[in-house]
Amino acid sequence: MTTTETTGTAPSAQTVQVYRVYIKATPERIWQAITDPEWNGRYGYAAPATFDLRPGGAYVSTASDGMRRASAEMGYDIPDVIADGEIVESDPPRTLVQTWRMLMDPQIAAEGLTRLTYEIKDMGKGVSRLTLTHDVTGAPALGQLVSGAFDDSEAGGGGGWAWILSDLKSLLETGSILAG
Repeated sequence: MTTTETTGTAPSAQTVQVYRVYIKATPERIWQAITDPEWNGRYGYAAPATFDLRPGGAYVSTASDGMRRASAEMGYDIPDVIADGEIVESDPPRTLVQTWRMLMDPQIAAEGLTRLTYEIKDMGKGVSRLTLTHDVTGAPALGQLVSGAFDDSEAGGGGGWAWILSDLKSLLETGSILAG
């Protein structure tokens, strides 16, 4: 089960989204699936991401060929780098804190960097809890997008973090992604 908690009542207010999922996998496997482009390019939006896992190190996610084709079919181009940021803290396989900026849409890119935190906890018996916290303060358009607000709309945008984490869970537990 993935849960979302959003706080704040106005776009200028502190807004934090929290997503939690329990996965039948070790913390090490989950960490690898998040930080290794051979893994993270297989689920969610299939956009491989590289992490320089030291404070100040770069985070870069690039558009996949499938994303480029889908964007072209919808009549717009996307940049090669679709998200970027910087590592704030890295404590494998427990905690990863980074800044994060979506670059696919100029309005959302202009909202600037947000803060993304992954926390992985071994719950015993082969189960781990992954909590993703995204502080989207000052980024209302991004907050709407990553919340999954456009999941069922004609405009696209998908299911946001809830969908990505569900796809990650499916891949680690079954070897297959949700749409695969």
